[in-house]
Amino acid sequence: MRAHADCPLRSASLRPSDGEKSSFLSGAVALLAPIAWPEPFGLVLIEAMACGTPVIAFDRGSVPEIVEDGLTGFVVESKEEAVAATDRLSRLSQRFEERFTARRMAREYLVVYRSLIEFDRTFTCARRKARRGRRR
Repeated sequence: MRAHADCPLRSASLRPSDGEKSSFLSGAVALLAPIAWPEPFGLVLIEAMACGTPVIAFDRGSVPEIVEDGLTGFVVESKEEAVAATDRLSRLSQRFEERFTARRMAREYLVVYRSLIEFDRTFTCARRKARRGRRR
């Protein structure tokens, strides 16, 4: 896994080991993902963003759900759009921390749990009132 001396591009045609993956992805200018099928999850996209590497990916499968177009990378339709997107890479902000960390997920779980608790309290209170109304 080496970049050519005159070119900042890296090829992942040979898959890096888990130990090499972080340095490989964090050393890249961007991850180009010319996905041609409806990718169901896109783990490599998330791994790249976790290393601070923006993603340029074709609009297939889960790509629009993972890549925030214009923020964490670019969602493109063609090779020409992908090439054009490379000129806009410096404008991106890294939002991986806001979207894919354990802390963020835990916060969102807490919001869901609190809303369920509140719903249960409201539902239990309404049920009690309904029972009292039937007893009278």
